[in-house]
Amino acid sequence: MQDENRIVDGDAKESIELERQLRAAGLHQRWAAANALATHPAAVAIPIFERLLAEKDIGLRRLATIGLGKHGSEEAFVSLQAILAAGGDPMILAEAANSLFDFGDVAIPILHELFDRSTHWQIRQTVISLLVETDRYEVLLAVATTALTDETKVIRELGILSLKQVLQSPLQASALDLLAKLAEDPDWHIRWCVAIALHNCQEPLAKELIIKLQQDENYRVVAAALEGVGIEEREIE
Repeated sequence: MQDENRIVDGDAKESIELERQLRAAGLHQRWAAANALATHPAAVAIPIFERLLAEKDIGLRRLATIGLGKHGSEEAFVSLQAILAAGGDPMILAEAANSLFDFGDVAIPILHELFDRSTHWQIRQTVISLLVETDRYEVLLAVATTALTDETKVIRELGILSLKQVLQSPLQASALDLLAKLAEDPDWHIRWCVAIALHNCQEPLAKELIIKLQQDENYRVVAAALEGVGIEEREIE
């Protein structure tokens, strides 16, 4: 019995020390403690992360959100869902989306719902960037379609660019229909994105659209249609 008490006391002391390190000023100490808690039972780790989530310091809340993703337990998954349900700071919600994504396909419907109910660009940008890494093309197409109506230009453009992934799927025809309409958009940024999304697609309609965009009035669109310019090379204006 005394040996068991010593073990319990040792665990309690270790958890107190880890929480102290999570609150330390040094980033190295914080990350080391978060990684260490990932190996502890949920009964130990989750309450610590949840206490940090109640702090005013956004750095601590962000660390707790990342830590929950590292823990990977069912309890952590539930806690991350609670973060999204509660709303709040977009940075924390975006981080929670990132952490949920690590749980695999079970997170996809939650991320889809988050995208639909959120209008903040940072959250929507995060969700799109995660979904393009999956093969859930039906969800990506739905999110891209919604993104086209977003009032933030960068989200509209990311929605178009994400259709490049859908072109590689059985939903190719639906993506091409959207891109064909967008190729007529008066905003050259939109046509520029269409040209990038179509690059390397060998379908007849895609080739027709590329040829048309190669004759565009804007030289940036022409360059994208001719060369398949990447998003990282975009000229910001």
